[in-house]
Amino acid sequence: MDAKFDITIVGAGIVGLATAMALLKQRPDLRVVVLEKEDRVAAHQTGNNSGVIHAGLYYKPGSLKAKMVAEGARRMIEFCQEHDLPYELTGKVVVATREEELSRLEELYRRGTANGVRGLKKISGDEITEYEPHARGVAGLWSPNTGIVDYLAVTRKYAEIVEEAGGEIRLNTEVTGVEETSEGLVIETTGNEVHSLALINCGGLQSDLIAQMTGSTHGLRIVPFRGEYYELRPESRKLVRGLIYPVPDPRFPFLGVHFTKRINGSVEAGPNAVLAFAREGYKKTDFDLGYVARLVAFPGFWIMASKYWRMGFGEMYRSWNRRAFVEALQVLVPELTMEDVKSGGAGVRAQAMDSKGNLLDDFSFIETPNSIHVLNAPSPAATASLVIGEAIVERAFDRLGLGG
Repeated sequence: MDAKFDITIVGAGIVGLATAMALLKQRPDLRVVVLEKEDRVAAHQTGNNSGVIHAGLYYKPGSLKAKMVAEGARRMIEFCQEHDLPYELTGKVVVATREEELSRLEELYRRGTANGVRGLKKISGDEITEYEPHARGVAGLWSPNTGIVDYLAVTRKYAEIVEEAGGEIRLNTEVTGVEETSEGLVIETTGNEVHSLALINCGGLQSDLIAQMTGSTHGLRIVPFRGEYYELRPESRKLVRGLIYPVPDPRFPFLGVHFTKRINGSVEAGPNAVLAFAREGYKKTDFDLGYVARLVAFPGFWIMASKYWRMGFGEMYRSWNRRAFVEALQVLVPELTMEDVKSGGAGVRAQAMDSKGNLLDDFSFIETPNSIHVLNAPSPAATASLVIGEAIVERAFDRLGLGG
């Protein structure tokens, strides 16, 4: 098995594999390996994604998210068409349920327009039912070009393209250390040692740890937030045509509970956003003492807790109280009952936090002399993955001296 590579990518999620694909497209001569600690690609954030192709409503104009999402959505649809992957432009309704949300709804419209969201329009409370007959609100926005896709299928196709182009994907291979030498990097793993000129870290929930292995003093910590879903029972799916979202609270980097039609016809309801007590804390009972000890020792944690404790307790209450969760959903769809939902899955979001307790909202990339670290890639990273991968490659060619 070859142990020498030009580029090593850590993480076989959608961003890591999009980066590998972009590298090999621009430089087919490069020796590229992707290291993944799990036994499959897209095992974490990508594989538990709700599958939305975002149009670009929420993101601050000028941010990396705003710059990448519209082009990313267009490219994602083209990719699905080219490779016969199922997708659907369902459209999305954003619903203001109270008068005090109208100014925030107006700000979403301003942002969406600035970000080039096609077809975006304001709708009245009465018009909401033309798009989602069972939703209720005082006003809304209609985004016809928001869609849905299976990102697991997309990522598997990325992996197939990478391997066809000569790249290597090593599963069950966890990175345990990185040593810098005069000839590049020696990457210790649970498998064979890997020698590489450079490293690109797309490790998601483990990305801050990988960065620390390279000596990066980035000052960020990954804080895992568990998102728990309910699912509408088959006979209740008629309550939702496409996507029904609330007006997000700008104080918190999460969208709030919403309804999402999936490409397989099911409908998800959620998620909440609960602080997880393990990096991969998919279950309520998951608890990693070592991780929690390191987290509470980080100064930013206590600043964050002081900002969001009230909201955090509310999310946790809904996590343990099904009725409270359903009541939050009923704000958007009043007809929904306890009998309409059943327990669904959960995902864990790798949320970056700085030493001042700020939860980073935008994509975040940190560069060292021979490595690039993706330390915050929340939604819409899946939508924009093709564009993000190309942006990382451009940084790699500029920073790591590989030449484009």
